[in-house]
Amino acid sequence: MPPIYPLEKLVESTCRYHPWYRSLLARHPLQIQLQENQLTELPLMTADVLNHHYFTSAARPEPELSVYKTSGTSSGIRKAIYYSKEDDEGYITAKMVSYREWLKNPAIVHKALADMGTGHAASTALAIFSRLGWQAASLSFELPIEAHIAKLKQFQPDLLYTMPSILDAIAAEAGDPRLFGIQKIILVGEIAPIEWQAHIAARFGIEPTDILDTYGSIEIGAIASYSHELGLYIIDETLCAEALPAEQIDDRFEPLQGNEAVLVLTSYIRSMFPAIRYVTYDVVRDFQTATINGKPRQAFSCISKRIGPELKHGEKISLYDIESVVHQFVHDAELRVKLVHNQLSIHIRSHSLKEEMLAHIQHAIEHKISEIGQMIQNRILAGITVTRAAENEQLERGTVKSKKLYF
Repeated sequence: MPPIYPLEKLVESTCRYHPWYRSLLARHPLQIQLQENQLTELPLMTADVLNHHYFTSAARPEPELSVYKTSGTSSGIRKAIYYSKEDDEGYITAKMVSYREWLKNPAIVHKALADMGTGHAASTALAIFSRLGWQAASLSFELPIEAHIAKLKQFQPDLLYTMPSILDAIAAEAGDPRLFGIQKIILVGEIAPIEWQAHIAARFGIEPTDILDTYGSIEIGAIASYSHELGLYIIDETLCAEALPAEQIDDRFEPLQGNEAVLVLTSYIRSMFPAIRYVTYDVVRDFQTATINGKPRQAFSCISKRIGPELKHGEKISLYDIESVVHQFVHDAELRVKLVHNQLSIHIRSHSLKEEMLAHIQHAIEHKISEIGQMIQNRILAGITVTRAAENEQLERGTVKSKKLYF
C-alpha cells in the first residue's frame, strides 16, 4: 500500500480548489488518516457528481492553467480537464520515473517520436523526451498512414510512443517494420493484450520486454504501467487505489466476475481535478498488493473493459478477451468489434488469416469467453459473426481511439 497521508489535508485541498465538494461531506469526519477502511467513508466521485459540479460551461478563473479535452470515446462528448503547473509537473515526473525504471539506462535512446492522439499524453510527450535528453519529434494521428510511414523512415527513432491501433496500422502498411530500426515502444490510450504485445514485438524485431504499456487518464494523469517481470500493471505511488464491486458504484450495474472490480483512485498530488475516490469505470482483474524492491505496491493483471449505463450490453463485452482469443490464431490481426441490433461482429484484417480460421475464431470467442457465451444462451446476444476484411480495406477509426466497441 502507499504511505499514509492525512486525509484532512487532501480534503481541505480539494475543497479549496473545488468548493462544491464541501456539500458532499456533511456526514463525513475529516480528522482521520488516509487508510483503506477510512477512505471508504468518503463519497465516490462518480460521473453524475462530476457532470453536475465539475463539467460546467464556466471556465476556471485561475491563471496559467492548461486545458485538455477528453477523447469522448464513451460518452461522445469531449469535456475540459484543467491542470495547474504543479499538476503538469507531477504528471511529467511520474512518466519520467516510469520510463527510467523500465529502460534501466535511458541513454540508450537518442531519438524519440510521439505518434498518437490529442490530449494530455500527446501534449506533454515532447517535454518528457527533452528532459530525458532525447531528440524529440511528433506526428499527428490525423495524418494518413503514408505520412506516418514517411516520418518513421525519415526520423528513424530509437523509441516510438504511440497508441496500439496506430501501431497496428503502421505494421500493416510498412511491409517489414524492422527496417525502421525501432528499439523501444511505449504504448498509451488503448488495450494491449499480452498476446498482441508479443506478436507486435516480433514484427518489429524486438522483445516483448522492449514494449512498455502505460495506463492513464486525463482526469488523473499517469496511473500504471505494465511489468513483464511480474505480469502486472503497477499503480503509480502517488495514487491510492480501490477495487469496488460494480453494483456498489451504481445499482444499475450487474455484478462482475469474481476476479473483476471497478478501479477507484485517489491522488495525493492532483489539484485542479477532484481526485478523491474518482471512479474510472475501468474494470480491472486480479487487484492485489505486490512487493517490489521490498515495498508494497498496488497492482492488477489487466483492464478487461469499461462499464457505463450508455453502453447497454457493452459492459459485459471485454475487448481485451476478444483480442486475446483472435491473437491465438493470427499474429498480425487488426480488428474492429461492433454491437449492432444485439449481434456481435468481429471484423479482422490480417495477411495470415485463412478463410477456414473464421469459424474456429467464432467458436473460440463464444466458448472461451464465458460472459459472451452466456449472453448468447440467454438470447441477450443474437450471435457472433467473424468476417475477414479485404486486403486494402480501411477499417473504421474513432475520433481518437480505434480500439473500442462500435455501435
